[in-house]
Amino acid sequence: MKSYYSGKRQAREDIAGYLFISPWLVGFFAFAVIPIGMSFYFSFTKYDILASPIFNGLDNFRRMVSDPLFWKALSVTFTYAFVSVPSRLVFAFLVAVLFKRASRMIRFYQAAYYLPSLVGGSIAVAVMWRRMFMSDGVVNMLLQAIGINSTVSWIGRTDSALGILIILAVWQFGSSMLIFLAGLRQIPKTYYEAASIDGAGPIRQFFSITLPQMTPVIFFNLIMQLISGFTVFSQAFIISGGRGDPQNSTLVYALYLYLRAFAYNEMGYSSALAWVLVLIIAVFTALIFKTSDRWVYYES
Repeated sequence: MKSYYSGKRQAREDIAGYLFISPWLVGFFAFAVIPIGMSFYFSFTKYDILASPIFNGLDNFRRMVSDPLFWKALSVTFTYAFVSVPSRLVFAFLVAVLFKRASRMIRFYQAAYYLPSLVGGSIAVAVMWRRMFMSDGVVNMLLQAIGINSTVSWIGRTDSALGILIILAVWQFGSSMLIFLAGLRQIPKTYYEAASIDGAGPIRQFFSITLPQMTPVIFFNLIMQLISGFTVFSQAFIISGGRGDPQNSTLVYALYLYLRAFAYNEMGYSSALAWVLVLIIAVFTALIFKTSDRWVYYES
């Protein structure tokens, strides 16, 4: 009898728990599980939103092989990710090392460097960034102030437009910097004291203590920033005018996916593009995990 009542009480507690988390469950299934499942189905169909989807097997994936814009978007995205991610991590790590030293203004400097990461992805900042690099923008005004007569539209040049996107990404290194700073403060001071007694200088301490101890944090930041780099969208959409201009030099993968879905009503092809992006991110993430045992140091 006691077991019966205890089981009944446990069932009531389970029901109550599910009721409390039901808003999250509804949101999870409505906005994550179901859309993911639908996109997977649409990737094997010809679907233009206006009519019912027609199953076409692997045609969407075969089409990518002969789609020049697909390869262009892939190339632009790889260039963006492989340049912006290491640059951002290097800047974030170096600034975190500088901020490790306590000072009266350290809190102010941390907030100042973190602020771009809070607002850097917003539409307003992307519009401001676009305006800065136009022919009559702040950048040209500063160049003219130091005697360089520049009237070029930096966002209108194929050789500089993508670089502007990369600079914006590197400028947003505040979140990574704070994570690095938290990791640096977890390194025991006794390590550095012992190294100093043995005669190791600051550079030797950095490469023999700081860098190995920080590899788990570097590993985490690398994974997160790589995913962010492959899925960049809003900044490219605003700065390129929503088309990847000039001449597709800023046509990142997520922007091309968006254009196929909502500019050309090719939802089926766009869904296939989305799943290829998921596969690409999964492959690079798996490679990083696979090689982590060679360069990530865990004290345990």
